[in-house]
Amino acid sequence: MEYMSCPEAARKWGISERRVQKLCEEKRIPGVSKIGYMWLIPKGADKPVDMRTKKGRELKHE
Repeated sequence: MEYMSCPEAARKWGISERRVQKLCEEKRIPGVSKIGYMWLIPKGADKPVDMRTKKGRELKHE
């Protein structure tokens, strides 16, 4: 399986590196693992829905 780093995921998804790190810490990205201080994110992982947005809140109530 191929992995990408937090900076790579941040560029791919158009969000900050810190936000990607928080998503990893919260286990919101399937297949994520941590080696030392570095998060490994599967290359094929989709960007999790942001529950802070209107769209995310609508999905939460379904």
